[in-house]
Amino acid sequence: MKHRNIRPRAALDRNEWVEAAIAVLAEQGVQGMRIEVLAKDFGVTKGSFYWHFKDRQDLFNAVLTTWRDGRIRDINKQTVATPGKEHEQLLHLIEVYGATRNHKGISIELAVREWARRDAQAAAMVEEVDHCRLECTRKLFVARGLADDEAKSRSLLLYAYVFGQSLMACESYDPRLSDFKRWIAELIVKE
Repeated sequence: MKHRNIRPRAALDRNEWVEAAIAVLAEQGVQGMRIEVLAKDFGVTKGSFYWHFKDRQDLFNAVLTTWRDGRIRDINKQTVATPGKEHEQLLHLIEVYGATRNHKGISIELAVREWARRDAQAAAMVEEVDHCRLECTRKLFVARGLADDEAKSRSLLLYAYVFGQSLMACESYDPRLSDFKRWIAELIVKE
């Protein structure tokens, strides 16, 4: 058996372990987040892991918290609008979240949602993020003058569209696809 000659790494911090686990989560799902694999990838012993985490569940908690906090921070940033500019901000939001260029982000989102199907803590985190998404866009629609029920419906429609189209392989559907996407976005946010 050949051993790789790995140069010892400087001390790893907790955040590096969490970020590595998130990358593995995106590629392999929660099953791939194994201490032995992460330690081997870093070229360190499992003891380094236990310096920062009580156990694997502690790592899972940190991954979920990091994902949730990052999503909520991004949602809050993307839904801030100057009064009178809510229409433009909603269109920007659809463009940013509907962009198919962020494959890693989509992979992480899908992996966390798959995890949430089997784990109550992950499900609670997904629900918290989704509530934040819907509530922030609802507020933008209300600021544009829509009634609360319509604002809630439009908020739900916005995210259903963004997530749905990001999962579809429709780039070759029609050469006017970008025009269709703009038309759909305008339809969602119109007064």
